[in-house]
Amino acid sequence: MAEMIRLSALDGTAPIVHHAVAITVAPPPARAIVRGGAPAAAAVGAAFGVPLPATPCRAAVLGARAALWLGPDEWLLLAPEHDVVMSAFPAALADIAGAVIDIGHRQLALRVDGSDASRVLNGGCPLDLQADAFPVGMCTRTVFGKSEIVLWRHAADGFHVEVARSFAAYVFALLREIAIDFVL
Repeated sequence: MAEMIRLSALDGTAPIVHHAVAITVAPPPARAIVRGGAPAAAAVGAAFGVPLPATPCRAAVLGARAALWLGPDEWLLLAPEHDVVMSAFPAALADIAGAVIDIGHRQLALRVDGSDASRVLNGGCPLDLQADAFPVGMCTRTVFGKSEIVLWRHAADGFHVEVARSFAAYVFALLREIAIDFVL
């Protein structure tokens, strides 16, 4: 079903490669929000194959799967395979207070990569994205321009941006404008 629901404004959008930054629409992963306490986190982490991080604003990664800490009882799960991921959770939470909500069609992911990725993102994001302040593995909710995003530094020169589909074209266009203005 993820193939059928597309953001028409970004369908077929070519990556932006400008100066030392590339901005691309990421392939659609499976996405889920986990809500619950420590027992739910442990059960979902075991079912997902990646322990959910207990450290604030950190991501745990194993292969192509990632779990991002968004709050004391909230995590974002990302994985390439939708059905396998979502089918494991009902049994894992059978006797535990918690919830796993499929948000695969609510959001879209952008990747911002390159040696100037943090500076381009800082054109619309108020956080200090220098490597010592926002190291690899750090993630958080923040704003980019007028849009709420989840920002995750997955590599020294690479960021994963989760944005609501209704704001994705705006964020993509703003990133493009900042990248173009950056070299002037």
